[in-house]
Amino acid sequence: MRYLHALAALVLDIFKNRELLWKLTKRDFRQRYLGSYLGILWAFIQPLITTLILWFVFQVGFKSMPVDNFPFILWLVCGMFPWFFISDSILSATTSIIESSFLVKKIVFRVELLPIVKIMSALVVHIFFVALIFLMFAYYGYSVSLYNLQIIYYFFAMICLSLGVSWLTSSLTVFLRDVGQFVSMVLQFGFWATPIFWSLKIVPEDFHLLLKLNPAYYIAEGYRQSFIYHEFFWDHYALTAYFWLFTLTAMFIGALCFKKLRPHFADVL
Repeated sequence: MRYLHALAALVLDIFKNRELLWKLTKRDFRQRYLGSYLGILWAFIQPLITTLILWFVFQVGFKSMPVDNFPFILWLVCGMFPWFFISDSILSATTSIIESSFLVKKIVFRVELLPIVKIMSALVVHIFFVALIFLMFAYYGYSVSLYNLQIIYYFFAMICLSLGVSWLTSSLTVFLRDVGQFVSMVLQFGFWATPIFWSLKIVPEDFHLLLKLNPAYYIAEGYRQSFIYHEFFWDHYALTAYFWLFTLTAMFIGALCFKKLRPHFADVL
């Protein structure tokens, strides 16, 4: 019970420091592109170029067939763009404590904010990706619908998932630098284990349950349900329950590990 109380206290403390969190997020976002001529414009140019390349390769070059009567490029970006956010936020948050060691050594600084800063910085870029999704659907003649509002819910779901995982990985990376490489390999495997380029329908039904255990499956399919299939997340109550059980467990274990190891961060760094 005391562990749950500690987790609640940690979340409350983050809320109390929301102004500091926002300042650190803006600072991190600017530093990503510090020294380049176009500055933070690269944060938006890169997603735009990525989208144009995907469109040219799959729609013009390969002339990919529609999926469920939807242009393949629309089906693809609905799965790929949320994966970009999950991958970028977890990778950057994993090394956040090491990168900001000078802040860790300050006794009054709330170290648990560092992974969140990376996640929020990645979220800014992802919001631009989502704007591109809306523009692409509008270009193909699809109008905005009530189902699209579920994106806010999936934003929250991705943030919670990334936060739980990154609390664990960022705290372990301080002591085991190989954790960052391991996380990178797991994410590479997760990319191909998530139905981004392929549909679950082409996989034998015996493997469906196994693939659905991947929490990124819930997010990728959730985006498609919001933009393509027009289904609400509560229509898939079993999958929703599993996702939040996995995510809350990850947050609990991550916060517990972070709390246990935090007093030793400054000594190691």
